[in-house]
Amino acid sequence: MTFDLCRRIVENISRVIVGKQPVIELLLAGLLADGHVLLEDMPGLGKTLIAKSLAKSIGAGFKRVQFTPDLLPADITGFTVYNQQRGEFLFQSGPVMTHVLLADEINRTIPRTQSSLLESMEERQVTVDGATHALPRPFFVMATQNPIELEGTFPLPEAQLDRFLLRVRIGYPSQPEEIAILARFQERDPLRTLEPVASPEDVVALQEVRKKIVVSGPVREYIANLVGATRVSPRFRLGASPRGSLALMRAGQALAGLRGRDFVLPDDVKCLALPVLAHRVILREDERLRGETPERVLEEILRQVPVPAPLE
Repeated sequence: MTFDLCRRIVENISRVIVGKQPVIELLLAGLLADGHVLLEDMPGLGKTLIAKSLAKSIGAGFKRVQFTPDLLPADITGFTVYNQQRGEFLFQSGPVMTHVLLADEINRTIPRTQSSLLESMEERQVTVDGATHALPRPFFVMATQNPIELEGTFPLPEAQLDRFLLRVRIGYPSQPEEIAILARFQERDPLRTLEPVASPEDVVALQEVRKKIVVSGPVREYIANLVGATRVSPRFRLGASPRGSLALMRAGQALAGLRGRDFVLPDDVKCLALPVLAHRVILREDERLRGETPERVLEEILRQVPVPAPLE
């Protein structure tokens, strides 16, 4: 099993999604690192489309749940019903029993329902009426939220945001990209004819290969220094936890594999620092009121923390 397959998956998704290869690579890195991704951006930028394209490209089961204030945990995890003919209770699985789950507008549902999904993300299982049911492998959650429309929402607490390996923003297309989108979708929807180039079993095998990608001592030290700098920065009220360090290492391994290497470079870590760490830190109130953002402070930290020299 080689990471040439990853390149084919990226190319396949790009047949539908125009001009967002860095975003596609981040999503695939999240999948190979056995994590989950929070897509945070404006409506209409292709969050659902990119999720469906990824699922179809790996031949995986796909479910989409629109999160609303009246959604209950059982609507996600499933429930038991009594079968009179058989005289026993049977488990009716919920949409969480799939390979790729799109949790649309996750911040629009109550904290209790949010927590039920986040438990499934962490434990890779659901427990209903005392019975535990394992989730399929791979299990990958892409949750979306609109960062500007806050009325009627239940923002994810920091401890729950920390469960997402990456937070990714798609961004508006450039003018040439938007013209290409209009041309591509003028007569047909390319998603309808998209064929898989991999299987869920291939993805599980790639996740195992990812674990063997080398993270050298200097790179581990660089990761620890970056995360440590967020904890001592006077501009942050709360720095990243060791979960952030582990996320940065695992995502770095996945990105290195996507780029055809069996070892992680400091450049991989630098590329991932913002999507991995920005949602794990909390700005001081005075910094936030001045219009500062975690991303800008992290960029300053990246400039200040020494990068390990390449090995001779």
